[in-house]
Amino acid sequence: MASKLSSLMENRYLGWIGLAIALLAPFVSATNYSLSVMTSALLFVMLAVGLNIVVGYCGLLDLGYAAFFAIGAYTSGVLATRYDWSLLATIPVVILAAVIAGVVIGGPTLRLRSDYLAIVTLGFGEIIRITANNLEITGGPSGIFGIPGISIGGLDLSSPVAFYYTCVVAVALAVLGAARLGRSRLGRAWRFVREDEDAAEAMGIHTYKVKLAAYIAGAIWGGLAGILFGAQLTAISPQSFTFLWSALILMAVVLGGMGSTPGVVIGAIFVSVLPELLRGAADYRYFIFGVLLIVVMIFRPQGVWPTHAVERSARKRRTDDDSTVEVNQ
Repeated sequence: MASKLSSLMENRYLGWIGLAIALLAPFVSATNYSLSVMTSALLFVMLAVGLNIVVGYCGLLDLGYAAFFAIGAYTSGVLATRYDWSLLATIPVVILAAVIAGVVIGGPTLRLRSDYLAIVTLGFGEIIRITANNLEITGGPSGIFGIPGISIGGLDLSSPVAFYYTCVVAVALAVLGAARLGRSRLGRAWRFVREDEDAAEAMGIHTYKVKLAAYIAGAIWGGLAGILFGAQLTAISPQSFTFLWSALILMAVVLGGMGSTPGVVIGAIFVSVLPELLRGAADYRYFIFGVLLIVVMIFRPQGVWPTHAVERSARKRRTDDDSTVEVNQ
């Protein structure tokens, strides 16, 4: 019990430190370019945390996560530009659309496993993008332009600094919500399914419902990130949601450590910010970026901050506590 409480306190301190760094970052560099990069990194963190629910917690390989990202962005964009809704008013509709998409896509596919599931999710991701490319309401290949910024009670939050802090609050809530889900009873069921689906079903867990719940939760996180993405760029198009997005988000989850919320946050920041830091290398920056990723995966194949490292630390503290008790006795 003491070790579990200690681990929880450590994670809480890390969360506060990360939030403090995010809040103070604009005071270090407040140019429009740096704020744009930091805002994009925050959106990437939100997407990675959402995919971590599906891949890290439940062990479902999803190669089409950009589909939910697109659904959120297009739903809010259409309502805001064609029907003059505020972006905040579109949130319930986006959540509903994400849930429906999660059920429609996940319902028939989550009975599959491993590579078959990955191939089907990849196909759905491309179906959503191609559909958006051919519908008149989504603007076709040109996409949607003129998406308004976020405003609350007449307060305009579309300036780079105000929007950055809006994203800090939204992403902090998203990370906290995902972490709490991971520690909940449902989160433990997800982990049982990830470790051994057959054993979990034998123990009475309805694995299909549990996997569908993970898929829907991940869809909601992706849809909400889509709202912020549209507000940041004020324009979206089908080319904004290619397979590369899904691959990079999955890379952040694997690089950080599947199932580890702190690790996924670090992985997302690494994947989103490093190419910008290497911009001075011109055409070689993606080559250097790829080499660095390979080096990290060679020396840290389990991820930068793997879940089992935290569990080992907790077991070690528990062993030390037991040893101390035995010595005192």
